[in-house]
Amino acid sequence: MLVLLAFSGMSQTRRTSRTGRTKAQLEREKRNALRDIRETSRILQQTQQRKEATIGQLNALKEKIAGQQNVINNISSELKYLDSDVRQTETQVQQTQHTLQQLKEEYSRLIYASAKTANSYNRIMFLFASESFNQMLRRLQYVRQYSEVRKAQAAQITDTQEKLNRQLTGLHAKRQEKSSLLSSQLTENRNLLTIKTQQDQVVTQLSRQEQTLRQKLATRQKAVSRLDNLIAQRVREEIARAARAAAAKAAARAAAASRGNAPVRSPGSTARNAPAEAEVERTDRVTLTPETAVLSSSFADNRGRLLWPVGRGFIAQRFGKHPHPVLKHVVVENRGVDIQTNSGETVRSVFEGKVLTVASIAGMNNIVMIQHGEYFTVYAKLRSVSVSEGQHVEARQAIGTVYTDSEGTSEVQFQVWRNSANLNPENWLGRK
Repeated sequence: MLVLLAFSGMSQTRRTSRTGRTKAQLEREKRNALRDIRETSRILQQTQQRKEATIGQLNALKEKIAGQQNVINNISSELKYLDSDVRQTETQVQQTQHTLQQLKEEYSRLIYASAKTANSYNRIMFLFASESFNQMLRRLQYVRQYSEVRKAQAAQITDTQEKLNRQLTGLHAKRQEKSSLLSSQLTENRNLLTIKTQQDQVVTQLSRQEQTLRQKLATRQKAVSRLDNLIAQRVREEIARAARAAAAKAAARAAAASRGNAPVRSPGSTARNAPAEAEVERTDRVTLTPETAVLSSSFADNRGRLLWPVGRGFIAQRFGKHPHPVLKHVVVENRGVDIQTNSGETVRSVFEGKVLTVASIAGMNNIVMIQHGEYFTVYAKLRSVSVSEGQHVEARQAIGTVYTDSEGTSEVQFQVWRNSANLNPENWLGRK
């Protein structure tokens, strides 16, 4: 009797961990997290050129801690995946060893049985002892099958042994990989502790600069207020301009109709329909033309997929109200997101549109405001500007370079508006 056992395998790249991610995804996420840490380290290095601690330095350390934590969490997920993989391989090894043992025992019985008829004389006597010709044929067939079974059994033992060797080799490799991951996890935990120590030192130094921080906060709030006023003014002006253009177009159509240049309508229809045909002047949103309506709709369709205004960097200050990173009981409000990046980094348009405004505001440096139909994007804290008002820009087109302040922090302020409504940019930006 032959013992046959089928083993079911599964590709490593397709098996999933308990988090629902494949091993390949976990490895890719870890590589991305390590890349982000390297980028943040370069940005942090620029802020550390000054001896005094700065908010920019604190923000970079926080981002680096978050990235470090991501790496550690990712390694933990890889270890869970690998533990499951090792356990499954160990089970397969045990099953193969059990099967191999059964095969060897059965083969031993076959060898023992065949030893009784090992020589040709015994086999011939076994055949000639048949009581009939048919019985002799059956005994001859039995002898041949017995020999074939022995050969098949020997081949199966060899194949199973080779399979066991492969499984043992794979198990050894997985255990080595697990040991390497555990070592990496220990190293990354040490790195995290070092960064947190640096963060505590920076927070302690900044806490001693409370008066200076409050003065900088007051200066920033004034700059933010001036920027808010500029944006509100430009949006109001654009709403009024679009309304006037729509009204002028409607008046031109009405004048053409009165001169008989428009299609003939029934008597009295011009007077009744003129107000309906004319664009009603709006004060709450931009009146769209067919072209700007398409652009506006396209911008809206790209919610969550817009490219970042800079190629490298991280969000140092998020949208909305949140506690000051150092000052206690102080809440700051952000109309957009502050993206900290490298010195001299190029700032680019996140979507195609028309440059509505190029201005300069104390505390915010150069400002570029781009219109995308009824949507507006604002780019502040620019050192230089490479576009002009009224210019059409494409997505990814450079509009300037980021400004680096006296503390060595390079940061761009990015905002998104729909008419007069301030929107959270993080809901619009895609992945870096």
